[in-house]
Amino acid sequence: MGHAIAVALFLHLLGVAVWVGGMIFAHFCLRPALEDLSPQLRLPLIESVFGRFFNWVGVSVIVILLTGGFLLMQFGGEHATWQLHAMAGLGVLMMLIFGHIRFAVFPRIRRAVQAQKWPDGARAVGTVRRLVVINLVLGIVTIGVAVLARGF
Repeated sequence: MGHAIAVALFLHLLGVAVWVGGMIFAHFCLRPALEDLSPQLRLPLIESVFGRFFNWVGVSVIVILLTGGFLLMQFGGEHATWQLHAMAGLGVLMMLIFGHIRFAVFPRIRRAVQAQKWPDGARAVGTVRRLVVINLVLGIVTIGVAVLARGF
C-alpha cells in the first residue's frame, strides 16, 4: 500500500471514528444523563455540546469526503467494487442528513434557547435525536460494508 493511500485511509478512519463515536456517545451516554434535568438546564447544555460536536463532525465530513473520493479513485473509480460504491452512497446520504441537522434543525434549538422557548427547543432536540439514530444505523451499516469490502 502506498504512503498516500495509507495516510488517506488513516484520516478517513479517524473521521469516521470521531463522527460515529460521537453519535454513540451523544445517544447512549449524554442523552440519558440529561433526562433528569429541567428544560431550562438541559437545552442550553445540549445547544453548547452540539455546537462544539457539530464543528468536529463538519471537519470529519470534509476529511471523509476528500479521503473517500481519493481512495475510491485509487481502487477503481467507477469500476470499483459494489461495496466501495455502497460506502460512498451511504456516506453521502449521512452527510446530507448531517447537513440538515446542522443547518436546518440545530438553528431551531439555538433560537429556542435564546428565546427561552423550551417546548420548541425540546421538539427540535427530538428531531435531532431521530436523525442521529438514522445516521448512526447508516454509519454502522457502512462500517459493516467496509468489512465486507476487505474480503476474507
